[in-house]
Amino acid sequence: MRRIIIVKSTRHLTLYDESKALLQCKIALGKNPVGPKEREGDGRTPEGAYYICLKREEGKFGCALGISYPSLRDAQAAGITDEHLLALFETAQRQQKRPPWGTPLGGEIYIHGGGTASDWTAGCIALEQADMDRLFSLCQEGDRVIIAP
Repeated sequence: MRRIIIVKSTRHLTLYDESKALLQCKIALGKNPVGPKEREGDGRTPEGAYYICLKREEGKFGCALGISYPSLRDAQAAGITDEHLLALFETAQRQQKRPPWGTPLGGEIYIHGGGTASDWTAGCIALEQADMDRLFSLCQEGDRVIIAP
């Protein structure tokens, strides 16, 4: 299985297959890039361990990879206590499916094209389109995504 390592502080993404780097590229982040995403609309990009929960061939910025934010860990850290909602997060994580995206934590965080000239997204990770096309062709649902500060 492949893994994507994103380092927010250096605006850098690397795709690995085992220990071999298959792609390295520059990224752009949310408009408020410092710190982890805490809620819908904060302009931050999440931090933590996720997985690709969906591949979208066409969207506003071309092809995109959906990230499994918010995770069960994110929900617990935010103080969500609704047992039904926590169970939905836990089930999504166990089955490596898309988590609930309609919560106050936000959701629909993607890796997509659109350019890297500045931090401009609502919390997504943006790449140059050529890099995004290559990443999209090399990744599949379930691949790990680590987003570091």
